[in-house]
Amino acid sequence: MKRMLIRIMHRLQLRESWIIFFILGIIMMTFPFLHIFNKPITLFGFPLMFLYLMIGWAVSIFVIYLFMRAYSSHNHNPDEKKDV
Repeated sequence: MKRMLIRIMHRLQLRESWIIFFILGIIMMTFPFLHIFNKPITLFGFPLMFLYLMIGWAVSIFVIYLFMRAYSSHNHNPDEKKDV
């Protein structure tokens, strides 16, 4: 399990992944996708468009968190000894 997590974190460091997630975020905000969720339907009392935007926002923040975690674990070298 830990090996798989390390492999996933390594893959998230790729520049292409950053670009792909950025483009997916832009596509998520285009008219066709907004039109799909702009319906007079409510789930748990919330409009569908509101849920679409809030869940998309939360997923975007989570993806950025994963990228930053992968970046910091790559730059942090625990074997390196610091002079005190």
